[in-house]
Amino acid sequence: MIEIRHLKTLIALRATGSLVDAAERLCLTQSALSHQVKDLESRVGCELFIRKSRPLRFTEAGKRLLKLADEVTAQVADAERDLQKLLHGEGGRLFMAIECHSCFNWLMPTVDSYRHQWPAIELDFISSFTFEPLPALAQGEVDLVITSDPLPLKGVTYLPLFSYEMQIALATNHPLRRKSFLQPDDLMDETVITYPVEKSRLDIFKYLLDPADVVPAKVRTSELTLMIVQLVASGRGVAALPNWVLAEYAEQMLVEVRSAGPKGIWPTLYAAVREEQVAVAYIEDFLKLAKAHCLKNLSGVKPAS
Repeated sequence: MIEIRHLKTLIALRATGSLVDAAERLCLTQSALSHQVKDLESRVGCELFIRKSRPLRFTEAGKRLLKLADEVTAQVADAERDLQKLLHGEGGRLFMAIECHSCFNWLMPTVDSYRHQWPAIELDFISSFTFEPLPALAQGEVDLVITSDPLPLKGVTYLPLFSYEMQIALATNHPLRRKSFLQPDDLMDETVITYPVEKSRLDIFKYLLDPADVVPAKVRTSELTLMIVQLVASGRGVAALPNWVLAEYAEQMLVEVRSAGPKGIWPTLYAAVREEQVAVAYIEDFLKLAKAHCLKNLSGVKPAS
């Protein structure tokens, strides 16, 4: 008999393209995942993907089960959501604030999907470079904050959404493009282009420059992600942005992208909520939708450890 866990495994294999990454996404060891796949193949009597293919390629039988997996997991999610609505009611308020200023390209599709599933929820969000969202959350002014910079606030819980790599964008003719990765000293003579927020909240300073006691030659700010990328592309400076943001521009060959250090820097993005609202159905469901959308659609992100 095929079980839901088998179907979720197939979806993870399709999304990641490898046993190693799928095991990480499902919080399993690689050997446990391999055993689960062999168990499923034994149950259905045929192989489901072509061994040693990179990325994994599914057989026709595997593709048929993937279709079933998409249908069944969607139906299960719908049923769970309906049960939560029956238990907790459909009304409520979800006011969000966003500290991650490059998050709108994944937030809006999540919001659109959420509106269809919870039409009675009063939904709104705030994004401002001067607004302090986490204290506002603690005081009940907003209900959810997207942040990569958690603060120890009484009554506030941080739920990990996913991890991303902070990457450094360079002009395509920049001399630093010859390096396979960048170190703090490489940016000593550079103009760093950032959002207009405190340096302590910026990944490039918090994780790379400040720990090495390196000060860039100049800091320039812009409120728009696209403008930051255009300034980098025209040789006005360098910028650190999440890998899912830079993937599109690197593919268009507008910028070169490098990791910070040999292993890269991998911050985690969180959803902050008040402790008493963690289990509220409509908030819990929004977080599930957001996490699922990001892990499926954002280039280079991975489940938070």
